[in-house]
Amino acid sequence: MAASSASSALPASVAPVPDRPRITQLRLSAFAGHRRAVLRLGPLTVLAGPSGSGKTSALRAYDALARLGGGAELGAVFPDPGACVPERARPDAQHRRGFRIGCTADGAEGPVHLDVAVQAEPELRIVGERLTADGVVLLETALRDPGRRAVQAAWHTAGSAPVTRAPLPDDRLGTPLLPLRVAGKTDGQRRVLAAAEQMVVALRSVFACEPRPGRMREPVPTGSGRLLGGCDNLADVLWRTRAECGRRHAQFVAAVRAGCAGPVEDVLAEPALGGVVGALLDRGDGVRTGLGRLGYGELRFLALALVLFTGPGVLEVDPAGEVPAALQTLTVLADGFDRGLDVRQRAELLRLAARMCDRGHIRLVAAVADASWAVEAVEAVGEAGQAGAAAAGGVTVVHLSP
Repeated sequence: MAASSASSALPASVAPVPDRPRITQLRLSAFAGHRRAVLRLGPLTVLAGPSGSGKTSALRAYDALARLGGGAELGAVFPDPGACVPERARPDAQHRRGFRIGCTADGAEGPVHLDVAVQAEPELRIVGERLTADGVVLLETALRDPGRRAVQAAWHTAGSAPVTRAPLPDDRLGTPLLPLRVAGKTDGQRRVLAAAEQMVVALRSVFACEPRPGRMREPVPTGSGRLLGGCDNLADVLWRTRAECGRRHAQFVAAVRAGCAGPVEDVLAEPALGGVVGALLDRGDGVRTGLGRLGYGELRFLALALVLFTGPGVLEVDPAGEVPAALQTLTVLADGFDRGLDVRQRAELLRLAARMCDRGHIRLVAAVADASWAVEAVEAVGEAGQAGAAAAGGVTVVHLSP
């Protein structure tokens, strides 16, 4: 199955911080149902298309690159690599099949491009990686000897020797390993390190989110207070965040009020016997509604709103600890963003996302079945901003087709 893409964008009211690394393009050269697909990503990106158009696989590829950029092993990132191989891909003479993905990270070093070729069959391994900037190949790896569990790597030096060659493991991405291998003594080496850092920082701090209302209704044990991707432990996170920042919590409550039926004066969590905590809505008249009584769409709205108001310190992500938080951007990947939401809820949630993305510290890539309502919702916020209300950032719509 092939997928094609096209994008359109509304101008953002506030330009992103230029030195903050961010992923601006996702390339799916041959991945699952995608071939030669180039997806342009803005601060707020909506992937739109019918079922089977490849929205979920595009988010999966982004998440995979993020985890590889964080140093994860290939087998942990792709537990079922055969599902990533294009269906009609034919094996070569050695019975090998694989897939290719890549991305572009913008930042202080300008656009930096990363492309990765993965062999899925007969055994999983990285067989090629290329890191480039301004037309210069900064890192290139290739599988020279299939009998060795290593790839031959060459990185830019621009010293007495133009490149340095050394083996790298074939089960990890080479780019995040460069700081351990490159001394940084020449201008060329420093350029390689700067580009690798920009790519790794842009890829880190990714939170793949798909709320599961069925698991949010019951009390949960108290734990780390870090929100899981399924938002199962939402009550535990509310127990923590409500006391940490009153202003942010008040904004969160206002968002929940717009997306839930009936009055909402507060959203809180209360401990119960057995070391568990349950979340509930304070209706303001002495009545408190447990999450178990809320509808499917209300629970998804509440969970996604909480994700947009929090950050790496609350979400279960792995940020680049060596880089100041002000130079990092959290990227939320939300599959089925509009699933179970009514017309009012999805518009309110997208307007909230636009406002949060406009601030520059968070980016969102959301998958929806139909993008027409998304553009209308953000355009409405932009018009309100011109009239004096808070303006929202632009939306990039990427249309996918089977």
